[in-house]
Amino acid sequence: MTQRDDDPAATADPPFPERRRILGLAAAALVPAGPWPGRPPAEAEAETQAQPQAPTPAPAHSGDQPFDVRAENARPGSPDWRIVHAGAPRAIEGFAERTSVRPGEPVAMRVSTTAASYTISAYRMGWYGGAKARLVWRSGLLPGLLQPAARVEPATRTAYCDWKRTAQVDTAGWPEGCYLLRLDAADRAGQRYVPLTLRSASAAGRMLVVNSVATWQAYNRWGGIDLYRGRSGRKDSRSLAVSFDRPYLNRNGAGQYLVYEAPLVALAERLGLPLAYATGVDVAREPRLLAGASAVLSPGHDEYWSPQQRRHVAAARDSGTNLAVLGANCCYRRVRFEPSALGTDRIVVCYKEDYAEDPGFRRGLPPTNDYRRRPVPEPESSLLGVLYAGYPVDAPLVVSRPEHWLLEGTGARRGDAFPHLVGVEFDRVDPTRPTPRPVEILAHSPVVCKGRLSHADMAYCSLPGGAGLFATGTMRWVEALEATGTGRRGVNHGLDGRAGHFTRTVTANVLRAFARGPAGTAWPALDNVGDYYGRDGAPVGP
Repeated sequence: MTQRDDDPAATADPPFPERRRILGLAAAALVPAGPWPGRPPAEAEAETQAQPQAPTPAPAHSGDQPFDVRAENARPGSPDWRIVHAGAPRAIEGFAERTSVRPGEPVAMRVSTTAASYTISAYRMGWYGGAKARLVWRSGLLPGLLQPAARVEPATRTAYCDWKRTAQVDTAGWPEGCYLLRLDAADRAGQRYVPLTLRSASAAGRMLVVNSVATWQAYNRWGGIDLYRGRSGRKDSRSLAVSFDRPYLNRNGAGQYLVYEAPLVALAERLGLPLAYATGVDVAREPRLLAGASAVLSPGHDEYWSPQQRRHVAAARDSGTNLAVLGANCCYRRVRFEPSALGTDRIVVCYKEDYAEDPGFRRGLPPTNDYRRRPVPEPESSLLGVLYAGYPVDAPLVVSRPEHWLLEGTGARRGDAFPHLVGVEFDRVDPTRPTPRPVEILAHSPVVCKGRLSHADMAYCSLPGGAGLFATGTMRWVEALEATGTGRRGVNHGLDGRAGHFTRTVTANVLRAFARGPAGTAWPALDNVGDYYGRDGAPVGP
């Protein structure tokens, strides 16, 4: 399911892997919660205005006061939130006209289905005693409509939907957080998710969970095109810009949320720590969103950032906001957000090595290529402490600093290895690139990537402004949070219960410490980069 993007050896920049591919309003009355809708409604019922309601009413929450995660997760969960029958590819699919809204704001939906009717169920994702979601609202039966196939904008090869609006959902009474809106077609024709973030007004005093929606779209092949390859299968037919005005192609419709983000949200909410929620688009658009935040949480795959998002996160980090990079390949691609016919910031522009052809660049805007590359090189290590180093790998994570406070409770010893935990992409500390110091390497894991020997590094930094910075060095970290099995080959990459216990314990240590405020002041890093790398970046230790 993965594909290499291009050959870095063909570029004029340093030979770091360039990358790949991985992985009319309808309305109705509230109906009782259930797994499937019934028969199509009568005409009179179809004309009734829909009223979003909570099957189990939540306390009123305006979004202006800190959200009580503990109280929310004490509510009964809804174990039936998962899709059990995706159906045929076009059985039902849809998208929201906004990636995020504030609690109480309406969100319009555009849905296509082969069925006569369907329902929308809103599930807030969290812990909920292990259920992982709670049903907040369910629509009545909505008339089905089969909408046209994808359209493609020729200049940028951007696939999008020219669909009619089919429903508008009022989010009044919904708590802020990460949501999956489940579409259920009548007569068991199929099910799909539509992701939506109910964003916080402010992250002050809280850790901000950032949904990496730009990265989800970069890999979204709905319409046959994404930022990696087009309908011909060749790189030169790829999109130069991708649109949020379309569903996600993967079988569940949730983009990358369930793989790279949901396990982190579940663990953070289980811990009951103060949390806020937003997308990367929101962080870019709202400079004050991060003011006073205790931490920014970057999930498992958070590759595509605009310069505004990077600038705002860097400013927060430098003022004492902690930063946790719980994946790899973070902040690697520089993008620009542009409006679509449906609203602002609905198109993600990324020309990559063809940046000189970008009309925006010709107008004087930043290039939409890799951050580390010319003509405006800004290696991600200057922000994150680690540098993306390669794909694909599958290797054990090897502990090198078991006595560190972030590994407390893991039971790990020096040299302990956790099979398959490093993959499918990895980061490393590179002293030849701009890197905040001191850096303390906690795990130093040998890997072989395309025949080259290297290392993946889990690292902790403390910064002059007081912030702590933690980076896992592996894209599989968030996935591993739910690993409980025996590590059977082919099941969850072979990750076992040991890996699950290790990653959950370390992540809990990170979150608890980062929630308290500037961790770099309380727990300064002890620089040990020289134990592992020479000044030329070559390994010198085990």
